[in-house]
Amino acid sequence: MSLLAVRDLKVHFPVRRGLLNREVARVRAVDGVSFDVDAGETLGLVGESGCGKSTTARAVLQLIPPTAGSVKLGGEELVGAKGSRLRELRRDMQMGFQDTSASLNPRMTVFGTLSEPLRVHGLAEGTSELEDRVRGLMRKVGLEPAYMRRYPHEFSGGQRQRIGIARAIALEPKLLLLDEPVSALDVSIQAQIVNLLADLQSDAGLSYVFVAHDLAVVRHICRRIAVMYLGRIVEVCEARELVRAPRHPYTEALLSAIPVPDPAIERKKKRLPLAGEVPSPLAPPSGCHFHPRCPKAEDRCKREVPELRELGEGHHAACHLA
Repeated sequence: MSLLAVRDLKVHFPVRRGLLNREVARVRAVDGVSFDVDAGETLGLVGESGCGKSTTARAVLQLIPPTAGSVKLGGEELVGAKGSRLRELRRDMQMGFQDTSASLNPRMTVFGTLSEPLRVHGLAEGTSELEDRVRGLMRKVGLEPAYMRRYPHEFSGGQRQRIGIARAIALEPKLLLLDEPVSALDVSIQAQIVNLLADLQSDAGLSYVFVAHDLAVVRHICRRIAVMYLGRIVEVCEARELVRAPRHPYTEALLSAIPVPDPAIERKKKRLPLAGEVPSPLAPPSGCHFHPRCPKAEDRCKREVPELRELGEGHHAACHLA
């Protein structure tokens, strides 16, 4: 049984107008997403900005209430869980955010930030025990415990990201949902954070859902990759197979945009530029959402919604032409 099982997850935001505040439309941010994450596995969730990746992660954690669908952690349904029961379930799943300057309280020291979840869940009592636990967390993520009384603005971006990771692992969860954890960092710092995540996974058997728009990073840290486009997953398979033989035109375009360090190879590389902009989730195209930008689109792509179907060896794609 998978640690995390997401089935037909939907998040639709109502658009209301007029004096009576009537619903006139719906933004289909997530429109029927399904995936599994095994214990100790890292699943990458990639796609352009606005495709629904972050909303999916927040809906899995129940930070945003899903419109429909099922989210099970260890076989237990999260959708509909409330109050103390949801708080208990959240001990096993935590979130890491992209913008640490927004997710870390500027008025709380590192000690306050890391000790709060321990205190709320009753995992440590008294200042002495809390300080010991906070020191251990800081050492785990490569920070000097002597800095626990400092505030977030006194740390660099990479150090703040480590503080965010330390807060996420404070309750010893089974699953971390990481929303663009390295996209705002320098390349060298990105490598340090990726290595830290790999070490934590190896030591504690953590499972990750790694949300990102950069396939170059995701393919190095993830065992499997799910590609999202306009609220739907269009392809999912092993990372190596996805890079070697993508089956969806959108995935091919994303891979072609990854720069190659060798200028000679980069000049010869075939680009697959996409026409136009990503359509609005307020009024998504009929049939396959990708057909207005797809260089291979046929007439049926405009009418028929492709199902995410098995193509062999765990490779799934939602494309009529795959």
